[in-house]
Amino acid sequence: MNPKTSPIRTVILHYHLFKNAGTSLDQILKRNFPDSWVTAEFDTSNLSNTADVEKWITQNPTANAFSSHTIVGPLPSIEGVQIIPVMLLRDPFARIRSAYQFERNQTSDSWGAKLAKQNDFGGYVHARLERAKDRQCRNFQTGRLAAFYPGNEPELMRAFDGLRLINKTGVIGLVANFNRAMDLLSKRLSTPFPGFNWAPARANSSHSDNTPVSPELAQLLREMNSDDLVVLRTLHGLLGNAPH
Repeated sequence: MNPKTSPIRTVILHYHLFKNAGTSLDQILKRNFPDSWVTAEFDTSNLSNTADVEKWITQNPTANAFSSHTIVGPLPSIEGVQIIPVMLLRDPFARIRSAYQFERNQTSDSWGAKLAKQNDFGGYVHARLERAKDRQCRNFQTGRLAAFYPGNEPELMRAFDGLRLINKTGVIGLVANFNRAMDLLSKRLSTPFPGFNWAPARANSSHSDNTPVSPELAQLLREMNSDDLVVLRTLHGLLGNAPH
């Protein structure tokens, strides 16, 4: 006779990337788990805060859905817990424009908000690129995916590994095809959470800025986000979508 094993706890871990429809996803999670959705933020000064995230999950034994903007490092591993990571990716240019508009309009005295209020889009981009460790306008999504596999391999290669990991163990979708991402999430959760359902949600969205971008700035953004563009094309292929 096999020894009796404890039932596996399943939790959703939402990697809420800034301006990637994460607030809309959180609204869906909160509707489904009104008493068991939690959020927290973590120190990102080190290459990984996985240990802190593991402690967070362990210390909230009744929570089903966890969301944070600041999880970095390898996927948490906790005995007896199945972790379903969820992440949405977006066209990097649209994401950066949205981030600029959000910071420009928000009521905040943060460095980013002040920068956006004091500069046009070009000035905002250039100022952020001048800060060596600021990834907001420089392959932001590639960096977050690569963090799943710290090491000396090129960042883009590690990002591909992170992409495949989330696709295998959870859901990685496209902001441009949000509904399909939610369908994939519903399918992934059909066994542990058969009652999970979703309806289109739109929250914390920034108005589109149609101000023309100079050819020089557009070229700079392409160069500084070339890896993000490759990751996005790879995800399109993985999901069976043709890039727009």
